[in-house]
Amino acid sequence: GRCAPCQAKARAARPQPSRRGYGRAWRKASAEYLQTHPYCECEECEAKPQLQRDLATEVDHIDGLGPLGPRGFDPSNWQAMSKRHHSRKTAIETFGS
Repeated sequence: GRCAPCQAKARAARPQPSRRGYGRAWRKASAEYLQTHPYCECEECEAKPQLQRDLATEVDHIDGLGPLGPRGFDPSNWQAMSKRHHSRKTAIETFGS
């Protein structure tokens, strides 16, 4: 991982969520998706019975491109995830294992 000052610098340089496509339309679409997909759909949780999975609180873009990608608002490119599993997936995609 990065040291604390490098993490802060990277965070400051990253565009605001609304500039990355996470505005009102995304918040509405993801909230609707979570209503019908209340449990984490990551690979680890998929192997468990539904009631043993983490509760989903975030919607992940499977392709990793976010709402501005070509499939950003395509529900077949989404998976409901818990905060910890989504953060782990994002860290692996961003920084490697």
